[in-house]
Amino acid sequence: MNHFEAIIFDMDGLLLDSEIIGLKTFQQTCEEFNLEDKTDLFIQCIGTNSEATKNILSNGLGLEVDFVTFWGICRSKYHAETKTKAIPLKQGVIDLLQHIKSLQLPVAVATSTHTEFALTKLGNAGIVDFFDMVIGGEQVRNSKPKPDIYLKAVEQLNVEPSNCLALEDSENGVKSALAAGLTVIQIPDLVTPSCIIEQNHHIILDSLSEVPDYQFNSLVI
Repeated sequence: MNHFEAIIFDMDGLLLDSEIIGLKTFQQTCEEFNLEDKTDLFIQCIGTNSEATKNILSNGLGLEVDFVTFWGICRSKYHAETKTKAIPLKQGVIDLLQHIKSLQLPVAVATSTHTEFALTKLGNAGIVDFFDMVIGGEQVRNSKPKPDIYLKAVEQLNVEPSNCLALEDSENGVKSALAAGLTVIQIPDLVTPSCIIEQNHHIILDSLSEVPDYQFNSLVI
């Protein structure tokens, strides 16, 4: 990993096991509205910011529900599980963050979550102090899969995108980091990588535990 000048992490589904909480609270809300299984609709939202998520869900649910009411209930359920409770860490998080710290590499979070909420989540999980900066989804014009948030991150870190490693779980996040010109490792969470995303030039591993020993020697950095 010392090939790189900086490391940038996504947060939900990569560092924190929060996507499964989002799915469960979404499904609970759907049940309250007597909706059929809408998991595929939720999957489209993974990796996007709040505004993009609202648009996807609103368009997908159409006239089936009063969306303002649906969204309010869904967000309340999610916040009840994530704002004051420590979200479990994904496998390998602490070891990887300590490894990066030993290399003295700058490290950031680039998340579609609002910055203040992201800081709360990372703080509750006990890992916020590992990061030099946290860039939330409200800080950029366009959500993932657009490259805006990664371009902002590398600018603030003062590194070239080609010298930076991004770690992501979602396809939207992978597309964002690749479009910005970063080397990308994907650790899939709820969704197996599609055939289309597998054709991109990025690395797919099973867990963050595999990252410290990954051989980047063949990469042109």
